[in-house]
Amino acid sequence: MMAKQLINRLGQSFFSRDVLVVAPDLLGKVLVRQFDDKSLVRYVISEVEAYRGEEDAACHAHKGRTERTEVMYHEGGHVYVYLIYGMYWLLNFVTGEKNDPQAVLIRGVKEVEGPGRLGRALELDKSFYGELLSDSERIWVEDDPLYGKVVYDTTPRIGIDYAPEKWRYQKWRFVLS
Repeated sequence: MMAKQLINRLGQSFFSRDVLVVAPDLLGKVLVRQFDDKSLVRYVISEVEAYRGEEDAACHAHKGRTERTEVMYHEGGHVYVYLIYGMYWLLNFVTGEKNDPQAVLIRGVKEVEGPGRLGRALELDKSFYGELLSDSERIWVEDDPLYGKVVYDTTPRIGIDYAPEKWRYQKWRFVLS
């Protein structure tokens, strides 16, 4: 079990690329969560959204570096979680190079639709903020060589009505077909 985990775990270099490359590449990958009792769940990532830096008015980093967005300014491969509606922790993976704030929101997996429901299923909380996916014993992403080439659709992102039209209609949501 451990050998497979080490061979298939995606390293930091996977996430250190531009968000518009990483986001669709995450489709079909396996999100793994190990709980405190050492039980594991594996979910195939089926829906993601890209958020690309300070210029992207829908991105949390649009207004610059804050306590909330600090981890987005780290190199790719860190976990960025944040709380919405006071009850849902949303899971994001930081991408790109240091000081270029980008992240991929994991909107869904084959077994769980919706980022809020996914956060609950994974039992996420603030303690995941800043965790490095390549070293974490609680959460990581694996390649699944049996999954093969993925086919996906692109659509505008969801739930960003606050952003100017230019950013609302970017087709930066990627969904397995």
